[in-house]
Amino acid sequence: MILPAIDLQNGQSVRLYQGDFTKETIISPAPVKQAKEINAAGVYALHLVDLDGAKAGSPRNLAVIKKIRTEFTGLIEVGGGIRSLDTIETYLAMGIDRLILGSVALKDPAFTKQVLAKFGPERIVIGVDGTDGKVAVDGWLKQSEVTMATLINEMQQAGAKHFIVTDVAKDGTMTGANVDLLTNLQNQFVHANIIASGGIRDLQDILALQAAGIADAVAGKALYEGSLTLKEIAEVNGC
Repeated sequence: MILPAIDLQNGQSVRLYQGDFTKETIISPAPVKQAKEINAAGVYALHLVDLDGAKAGSPRNLAVIKKIRTEFTGLIEVGGGIRSLDTIETYLAMGIDRLILGSVALKDPAFTKQVLAKFGPERIVIGVDGTDGKVAVDGWLKQSEVTMATLINEMQQAGAKHFIVTDVAKDGTMTGANVDLLTNLQNQFVHANIIASGGIRDLQDILALQAAGIADAVAGKALYEGSLTLKEIAEVNGC
């Protein structure tokens, strides 16, 4: 399954370059319309990131996300600033299908394990972002010394199944996904679903990932640059 990405900042859809908040490009001032266009193309999965929330530590684009959920048919996953039980319950109550826990998985593993036990691995997804195989936190503003493999291992033992792995150095660069990193992690954790994020350029990149055993991926900039189309995503997703 390929999930088109909409990154939200100040109520608008934007793209960042390598996670740098100072290097933003506005994709659309109307992200609800953008989500409806994704649906209209026959794609029924969506990856939303509250960039302001990731930076602040709590949701900042709730109203827009709620409106998108009302208008969009299909699976929606949301990440960015999800660090409390109240936030999780708010999102689930509005009908969000999956919630991505990133920084909190590293900073507060006890809480993350608690919500995994409470809501299950189909609701709680672990976001594993970083560079050089090490995890970054707080909207990628800080780099830790914890390896991605260490975090995945701990969270998998706690019941997690889905892991969105983003190589920050690849994100928004259109230079191709970090296939070596992704396949090494998938081979190490054969029962996990390693979801590719960052750097995907076109359909060939997606097909190469799938051939290497990475079934799911998040696509952002390639869509807005036109090197990957919603029609191609719909065909890959079997819609």
